[in-house]
Amino acid sequence: MNSLGINKAKKDTKVVVAMSGGVDSSVVAAIMREEGYDVSGITLKLYDTAKTSKAGRQCCAGQDILDAKRVADKLNINHQILYYQKKFRVEVIDSFIDSYASGETPIPCVQCNQTVKFRDLFEHAKNLKADALVTGHYVSRLQTNGHANMYRAKDKKRDQSYFLFNTSQDQLDYLRFPLGEIDKLETRSLAKKLELNVADKPDSQDICFVPNGDYSSVIKKFSPQSFKSGNILDIDGNMIGKHEGIINYTIGQRKGIRISSDEALYVVKINAKNNTIVVGKKEFLNIKNIKLRELNILGSKNDFDELINIKVRSTGRLLKAKIKFSNKFANVEILDQETGISPGQACVFYKKDDHGDKILGGGWIDETFN
Repeated sequence: MNSLGINKAKKDTKVVVAMSGGVDSSVVAAIMREEGYDVSGITLKLYDTAKTSKAGRQCCAGQDILDAKRVADKLNINHQILYYQKKFRVEVIDSFIDSYASGETPIPCVQCNQTVKFRDLFEHAKNLKADALVTGHYVSRLQTNGHANMYRAKDKKRDQSYFLFNTSQDQLDYLRFPLGEIDKLETRSLAKKLELNVADKPDSQDICFVPNGDYSSVIKKFSPQSFKSGNILDIDGNMIGKHEGIINYTIGQRKGIRISSDEALYVVKINAKNNTIVVGKKEFLNIKNIKLRELNILGSKNDFDELINIKVRSTGRLLKAKIKFSNKFANVEILDQETGISPGQACVFYKKDDHGDKILGGGWIDETFN
């Protein structure tokens, strides 16, 4: 059994590394090559490079593809570019726009992992007869008797398990995450030691297809009809102002509401059906129950018989919760205090065991209740 848990000699084990052109995936490719595996790198071109001053800080286009190619050449491994722009437009960008237009706050990184990366790239790697698809995500994977479980990464500041909750068991059995047990500083150190050209390259900061974080400009470009003016209401349903499109607002937002009040007002609800924004005092952001749709369950039913932990935002803390399943939905009772939970975000399930915080799956937030 080799270091990837595959019953083959390393030289006979074919692995495909998803290479974004960043330091993490480049180090993973180098590690696999150093260990003696039969390595191929694949880079996805997902969108056409935007004119932005932050060149090199976004993935899957332009300079990043060139960086991935340079790393592959240095490592002397095969490298292939897959042109997935049409898939990405339909599966990720259009979904992102539709979600905002319906009053939600989407997470395109989860959609990207769920579709073009862990579905289409997964199938491509299988067609290449690869034994594993290896990525630079910071998440841990533990395999027991041929069954893989996913855990939060050692480096909690870099942990990306929230973005991978929709990974299927079939995919998880095939995937490998070599960076799950090291921290980011060690990754940078390895990149310098291996003399990779991306050793000091900054991490991606914004959503890859959203230049400078200005998501409203992207929506205006693809869906200008989304910017329809409407009413701003108070908690009692009284009209207290006008807005220039629900696209411009997110749950918990305080700045930019432009309503005069003695107390700070926050966006507490977005109603796409009647094109209204509801604002209120901070106390109205407290959420105790959420309804989830489109569930992906990795754990067993027994895992949910007692309290578990959940995350309702990527940078959020773990919250104690009770889960009840009903048909294709789940109802979550949050036992800790949390505010500003938005439909369209993910709720990810965790349960602590001897190995750490195991990911049990999760679902998309459909509705929230005070």
